[in-house]
Amino acid sequence: MNKLLATLIATLVTGAAFAQAAAPATPAVPATPAVVKAQAQANKEVAAAVKSEAKVDAKADTKVEKAEVNAAEKKTKAVTKSATTKAKANAKAAKADADDKAKATAKAEKAGVNADAKAGKTIIKADAKVETVKANAAADKATAKVETGAVKAEAKADVKAAGSK
Repeated sequence: MNKLLATLIATLVTGAAFAQAAAPATPAVPATPAVVKAQAQANKEVAAAVKSEAKVDAKADTKVEKAEVNAAEKKTKAVTKSATTKAKANAKAAKADADDKAKATAKAEKAGVNADAKAGKTIIKADAKVETVKANAAADKATAKVETGAVKAEAKADVKAAGSK
């Protein structure tokens, strides 16, 4: 939560700094009422785009964090289940009669190998899901950044157009 809050605050501060720096960046356009109005509108649009981008970034980060937590839980559960299965099989083998001891021990080893294999598969699937969520989050962030850039460029073009009228 602290990371999310810090990201939002940093983005808002950056957006505010950009919005303040953007206005004097176009001194070639005379300050007519239409230009002033266009600049104000452009600043508003850019601020909204930056805020939207920050929201998308925060949401993507939250999804990644949730996926990592879920994966950790699944991994822990799989390892615990594997250990329990092996322990039960070994206990059963230990209780076996002397005649069946070799067969029971082999069966317990087989059960242990199968339990480890199942746990390994679960861990791999959990890691793969986390990587998929991370890739989707990165794509969402990149898309939001491109959209913000487009809004900034459009706002700059609108200010220039207002100055040439």
